[in-house]
Amino acid sequence: MADNKSGRDKQAHDEAKRQQKREMVAELERMDETEPPVPESDLSELKDELEAVSFPATGAELVEAVGDVPVYEEYVAADLLPATDADRYETAGAVTAQVQRPTVAGAMKQITEASETVTSLEFGRSQWDAYQKTMRALTAIDADDDDMAVTVMTEWIVDKITAGETLPGSRAVRRQAATFCREAGYEIRNDEWLGV
Repeated sequence: MADNKSGRDKQAHDEAKRQQKREMVAELERMDETEPPVPESDLSELKDELEAVSFPATGAELVEAVGDVPVYEEYVAADLLPATDADRYETAGAVTAQVQRPTVAGAMKQITEASETVTSLEFGRSQWDAYQKTMRALTAIDADDDDMAVTVMTEWIVDKITAGETLPGSRAVRRQAATFCREAGYEIRNDEWLGV
């Protein structure tokens, strides 16, 4: 490349684009780190109890086997794992990963159990993942709000399931979450998960 003004401008422009791409990749990686995970020391008793469980195991089997085991300060495993046969865990690590973010786990438990009450509903894994990603995004909005947004969205989804006997689409859930956040005064950019 020639060492003239045009060449230097192009190099600066290319570097700015590379930096923007690096920042975008870093942002996407941080998106999964919304609610701080429960410290490993708070899961030691659960990990010990899970050694006696035969995997794969359903949520119902896990609640029966380890439901009364304390997780974090105010929860037991049964508060965070859906007591259903549809929810299936392949390893003990999958169980501990699920309960490490109690706010999201509690919300997903309520939604999963509500979907089990309607026999014609099928709560697919991709939709479950999208709901969970929305709940994680809500916990990142404001760490000091006692996760009111998660509570409101969980209730909204459960109401939709019980009233209409249908699961709201993941896009509808994201849109409702964004509306709630904007009405509460939180800025939601269009390039974020909730910015639909």
